Amino acid sequence: MAAPFVVTRRDSPAPADSSSPVRSADQRAPAAPDQVVAVPAVMRPFERVLRDRAVTDLFLSASRGLHVDRGDGAHPEPGWSLAEDEVRDLATALIGAGDRHIDDAHPCVDVRLADGIRVHAVLPPVASAGTEISIRIPRVSRPGLGELERSGMFGAEGRARLTEVVAERRNVLVTGAAGAGKTTLLAALLSAASPLERIVTVEDVAELRVDHPHHVRLEARQANLEGAGAVDLSRLVREALRMRPDRLAVGEVRGAELRDLLGALNTGHDGGAGTVHANGIEEVAARLEALGALAGWDDRTLARQTVSALHVVIHVARRADGRRVVASIGSPRLDGSGRLRIEGASWPS
Repeated sequence: MAAPFVVTRRDSPAPADSSSPVRSADQRAPAAPDQVVAVPAVMRPFERVLRDRAVTDLFLSASRGLHVDRGDGAHPEPGWSLAEDEVRDLATALIGAGDRHIDDAHPCVDVRLADGIRVHAVLPPVASAGTEISIRIPRVSRPGLGELERSGMFGAEGRARLTEVVAERRNVLVTGAAGAGKTTLLAALLSAASPLERIVTVEDVAELRVDHPHHVRLEARQANLEGAGAVDLSRLVREALRMRPDRLAVGEVRGAELRDLLGALNTGHDGGAGTVHANGIEEVAARLEALGALAGWDDRTLARQTVSALHVVIHVARRADGRRVVASIGSPRLDGSGRLRIEGASWPS
């Protein structure tokens, strides 16, 4: 296997053309020192764009070329033109680097490479226009609440409120759409915990970058080619509880592991947290009901467990200009029929 190559990631210089879709460093978070990272050799075709620390996602196909998301939407990258067979060969190499196999019998595969790089590939005819490759690039930096305040995610009052949530060991659910900043905010909240506490995080793909001296990371494992060896999130939550965590967090709750997380938070594990995909705080209750159904719960059981386990729901959103903000905060409550509702309020500016 080829050795990794080194990339120096830094903020992009301000574009000469003010109409450029790429935001300058002044428009993003405050400038930070260069970051030198080792990248898997199979990612070398993307070396130039990986030098920009703002890059979070890459999307490649023969029909559309390469599109790059720097936090403000997916923009076409000039100079990329690959034939379908070249894109397919690259997809095969990327998936192979994650010890998986993609072919006509297995046309949709997701793998994790070194340092949390996540690759998803789909072959035709499932992808009707040709092979599609999606790559998620994790942030190397570990922004705390102070950095997020300076980036405009919330103001001084909001930071004080979040600090209080951590200090009082409230159980928190962070919600938001894809790319809204759920993982970033959760990592910052966990980073604000006392250095004497033991934090155990459970994730499908290890993306949480927690700046804490006692952070234990558990990551789910897919089955091998023989269909054996899988370790899912539900099992990892149970394993985490045996590790005597002071705080337990699930990176993203997508299924029956909701039952395990709420069960843990209902048995004295305060200061816990998780994230759930939802487009608005008004949609969180319905989303949790759907996840509860996967765990075998009816709506009222889910409501009682949620109200007992969670203290705070924090919803994040990405504005039209690409800025990620805390949009609202709420608390789980029971409505008149015993079902879940989130009693929300606007976030302090």
